[in-house]
Amino acid sequence: MAAPHDEAAAWAEEAARRVWAGAVPLQVHLHDADVTALPPPPPFLTLGPRIGYLPLLIPVIRAHFSNALPPGVDTVWFEYKGLPLKWYVPIGVLFDLLCADPERPWNLIVHFRGYPSEILSPCEGEDSVKWSYMNSLKEATFIITGNSKSVMNMSHADQVALWESVMKGNLDGYKNISTRLKLGPFEDDVLVRTASVERQRQQNSDEPESPGSSKPCRVPVRLYVRNVQEDLEYIEHAVPVSDWENVSYINRPFETRKAEGRSYITLEHALQTLLPEFFSSKPPGSADGSQHAGAMDAAADSSDATNSSSRSQEAEQALASPAEAGSAKRAKVKLVRVQGVELDMDIPFLWVADHLKNPEYYVHICVYVGTRKQ
Repeated sequence: MAAPHDEAAAWAEEAARRVWAGAVPLQVHLHDADVTALPPPPPFLTLGPRIGYLPLLIPVIRAHFSNALPPGVDTVWFEYKGLPLKWYVPIGVLFDLLCADPERPWNLIVHFRGYPSEILSPCEGEDSVKWSYMNSLKEATFIITGNSKSVMNMSHADQVALWESVMKGNLDGYKNISTRLKLGPFEDDVLVRTASVERQRQQNSDEPESPGSSKPCRVPVRLYVRNVQEDLEYIEHAVPVSDWENVSYINRPFETRKAEGRSYITLEHALQTLLPEFFSSKPPGSADGSQHAGAMDAAADSSDATNSSSRSQEAEQALASPAEAGSAKRAKVKLVRVQGVELDMDIPFLWVADHLKNPEYYVHICVYVGTRKQ
């Protein structure tokens, strides 16, 4: 009979392999305006890695449509039901967020002209995606350890190897490099952290801390909050997202500290803490909102983690205005998805953080909330 530790390790390995093997079946259509040959080319069928990014599929898509494309070169972009897709959001997250009723295959339209620069930040293909990934990894490292030196000090060869493992879906190659960053695993038995004193002390420390130590640990989380009709009976009947104003993209680290003899934090508890806008009562163990504000400050204070981009500045939205706050009080959480799965709300949150995170160490959570029409 396998020891509990061995069994847990086996489950962890299986979860990681399933996440990395996850894919969304795509059926990509060339936009009518880009068709220069008759008959029009058939759509392109492929598997989009859940942890991957749409621009990385462009070489094979371009090759498929090459005989029908107009001359010249322009930035390629994708749309779904009229909505331009943000290239820096992982494919799996886009699918979970935009397809209330999972559509298989997922029908996308590819454009080789007319880049919507007023909606999407600039993208120069693989270089932009690599830059975005490495920047997110630095942000996550800072959130977890208090600084991002382990990423900043990586050799060029290791950075290249890490990125290539992500592009190719090579989990073993990824683990060979990423384990040197010492970013996990997280402790299973923790409480929401409310004090900010130790956070400040950790920020001033040059030594990375292990999430498994007795010190407070921080989980990098990206939340995608989609508004749907409040009276919606079946989630699959949700009105498609027509513009990104209907989605709030929120970076909100979750801070915890080890506490002996206390129960684990559930996914529900974590969401109550991360999204107090959508819960009428305070989360258990929270004397005030300081742990939430402190988490935001911890990420904001780093020059090397927040010196990111127009992409981050464009995307990170907090529900802060009086109108939004009023709307949030009337909102009800209808669906939560992580890696394509509607998880039991009683699942340990740190298990989710350890095993369902993306390669840049962020946990991406899609939340559907029902709101009243104004």
